[in-house]
Amino acid sequence: MALTLTNFKPVGHVETAGKIFIGDDGNVCAEAVDGAETVDCGGRFLSPGWCDLHVHVWHGGTDISVRADEAGRGTGVTAMADAGSAGEANFHGLREYVIDPAAETIRAFLNIGSIGLVACNRVSELIDLRSIDIDRSLETVEANRDVICGIKVRASGVIVGSWGITPAKIAKRVAEIASLPLMVHVGEPPPLLDEVFDILGPGDIVTHCFNGKKAGSISDTRKLFEQARQLQKQGVVMDIGHGQASFHFETARRAIGEGFLPDTISTDLHLRNIRGPVHDLALTASKLLAVGMEFDACIEAITNRPRGILGLPRGAGIGNRADFTIFGLEDDEIPVNDSLGNNMVLERVLVPHSTVIGQSLAQATRRQP
Repeated sequence: MALTLTNFKPVGHVETAGKIFIGDDGNVCAEAVDGAETVDCGGRFLSPGWCDLHVHVWHGGTDISVRADEAGRGTGVTAMADAGSAGEANFHGLREYVIDPAAETIRAFLNIGSIGLVACNRVSELIDLRSIDIDRSLETVEANRDVICGIKVRASGVIVGSWGITPAKIAKRVAEIASLPLMVHVGEPPPLLDEVFDILGPGDIVTHCFNGKKAGSISDTRKLFEQARQLQKQGVVMDIGHGQASFHFETARRAIGEGFLPDTISTDLHLRNIRGPVHDLALTASKLLAVGMEFDACIEAITNRPRGILGLPRGAGIGNRADFTIFGLEDDEIPVNDSLGNNMVLERVLVPHSTVIGQSLAQATRRQP
């Protein structure tokens, strides 16, 4: 059934005269359709559908992944990218059982390690050169160009051990051959953060950009901080990727205070953090509000910027498939933690109310800490 959305405050560059008309085909149209159902948004905000650039949703294929619907519409998210749960050896399963049947739009970064995160941090996907099959990885990309959005490498000591920067360099070369961006997980060395920064170029993505791990954080030295800022100016994307161990209030507060804002806000949602400290995208974005990001910048970082990286339409353009999140910004007192156990009380929180994908309206809510 066609829909007419009314009584909302447009944000995230949604340009409208006050109503959005959705036709029987699920696309935004120029005028109301006879018999359309009217949806009163209750004066809430309406933005392009929230997009989480870093999740793990290969449920059953890895020991850490949540189900796609746990990261999706029920929490206000209409699009997401699985960040390396699958490598070339098991990507077919992620596609068949998760990506293709999902109500949400799902893209994926292919892990450079063939086995992906089958036994995350118990069996490394990057033990040595036998862990990477360049030819099969490139074949997997070519067979799945419509859903693979980049190459993923976890470049930190708990994964690569003494192998250091080499896996990241191989991943970068594969990404270059495939004409795709590289998403690189940064954290404890080896490799050192400046070694990682040295191989990145425009379009590549640093996830966990505000982690607080000693010898793996932009807050370690002034030189590293300035290098990160310069990379961002050159087009390298700085992504939050909150996760279980990769977001630090103080690192974020200091960076934002100096005008260094993340490009994208993502959760790194998985089974080990869904009940804390992450919970969902709404709470993650609310933390960035609390440490100094402006409201409009936060909304851009969970809508248009990640959607652009995934090649998804933005806004309410005529002919686009309808894809919106309806949400509020409410005063509250919510105790939360960062990944290092530091406490904060949120005084304003984003609260998802519902999502619209095509003709489908679904209720949403913030996951309670």
